[in-house]
Amino acid sequence: MSRHSRLQRQVLSLYRELLRAGRGKPGAEARVRAEFRQHACLPRSDVLRIEYLYRRGRRQLQLLRSGHATAMGAFVRRQGPIQEPIGTETPKTPPKDGDGLKSPLDGMGSPETPPDGR
Repeated sequence: MSRHSRLQRQVLSLYRELLRAGRGKPGAEARVRAEFRQHACLPRSDVLRIEYLYRRGRRQLQLLRSGHATAMGAFVRRQGPIQEPIGTETPKTPPKDGDGLKSPLDGMGSPETPPDGR
């Protein structure tokens, strides 16, 4: 069996620390296990994603240890179709070449930079 990389050792350590910190808090241990299982299939080469998830886990660990957390929950997406409120229907046809915005940032309403750069 090959030796674990430094990042793998850090992730395993974080997993153990999260389980310890979650003891006695309803839903914490199950959530930690589910979250790690969900991302267990990430390829080793996806280092950026793994590091992002590691940092996110560190922040969650700080929250669990802070003493303010009494339980750990999750936002769950409902199964089935999402119903839109009445009167907020989206258009069914895509905009024609001159009708829509050219960039996702065009409609942001940010101020324009004057030509002199000030």
